[in-house]
Amino acid sequence: MLKLPPLSLYVHIPWCVQKCPYCDFNSHALKGELPQQEYVTHLLTDLQADLAQIKGRQVNSIFIGGGTPSLLDAKAMQSLLDGIRQRLLLASDAEITMEANPGTVEADRFSQYQQAGINRISIGVQSFAADKLTKLGRIHGPEEAIQAASLASALNLRSFNLDLMHGLPDQTLEQALSDLQQAIDLSPPHISWYQLTIEPNTHFGSCPPILPNDDALWDIFSQGHQLLNKAGYQQYEISGYAKPGYQCQHNLNYWRFGDYLGIGCGAHGKISFADGRILRTMKTKHPRGYMTGQYLYQQQGVNQSDRPFEFFMNRFRLLEGVARQEFIDYTGLAENVIRHQLDKALEQGYITETKSHWQITEQGKLFLNSLLTLFL
Repeated sequence: MLKLPPLSLYVHIPWCVQKCPYCDFNSHALKGELPQQEYVTHLLTDLQADLAQIKGRQVNSIFIGGGTPSLLDAKAMQSLLDGIRQRLLLASDAEITMEANPGTVEADRFSQYQQAGINRISIGVQSFAADKLTKLGRIHGPEEAIQAASLASALNLRSFNLDLMHGLPDQTLEQALSDLQQAIDLSPPHISWYQLTIEPNTHFGSCPPILPNDDALWDIFSQGHQLLNKAGYQQYEISGYAKPGYQCQHNLNYWRFGDYLGIGCGAHGKISFADGRILRTMKTKHPRGYMTGQYLYQQQGVNQSDRPFEFFMNRFRLLEGVARQEFIDYTGLAENVIRHQLDKALEQGYITETKSHWQITEQGKLFLNSLLTLFL
């Protein structure tokens, strides 16, 4: 038997104006006109087909990601959210996030997105340096990034986030800290600050740029971390910093091994059932295939032997303590199944243990892969 965790909804919008050279997300450069209303109709049909899996459970957050969701106009966004509300039991205080690219943002649109129900906007700034944005293949400039943040701030949304990268091609410590300080000066409640990594099957993967070395990356991270702390931002996950009370609820649910429906091209889902099953789903990746009505690409159950690794791979990304009871509730396993691995983790200083919680240590964060390997 499983205790059912909180439930979220992820919606994927697969199109971008152009594909960034570092991006390994399921995104496709837009060719021709965006089939907005047609795609929204498919999203809602996809959602309808998934409703039997959740049997009236309440949804606590929605995250509309991409791609570039802000390519959808306000009318399409209104249709999407109206359709979701008609089909789901949505919590009255649900966090509803939409990702936006500063190059596709206009003042009227932000306001109309808010009227449609969006109460949190995540703006993909990445850098405030024009030359770095060009190298990253971004379609916006620094002024547009500042304008988008100012617009989001003026709307008095529940929250907004600035996405920022560090460790960029030829980036110095001073440039990285300048980027971060400019983001802090815009006073977003949340900053996602993450290191650029070179992923396979990307343009950077086949033509790697010159990135700062490990020592430089460590200096950037450690001094940037101090800068964020000094400005009142608390790190709560590997790349997530928030002012108190402004953590992204959708991300928290994901990393806490919560459940989520995934609709749209290539969207992933995880659903638990009271009878002990955990099901992972993936939707058809390419818009052409998806929009023929073939939504489900694959689904598979999570074997009991895989659940400890999956649970801790998520939970140890967060810096908060892990309630020991949650492991039992959300995996359906007894703690003695992983007692040997826990003892090894304790012995190596990767975690600490109390009667109620496990807590990852600084050593554990530094050697996260080694810690997680114990549970494979």
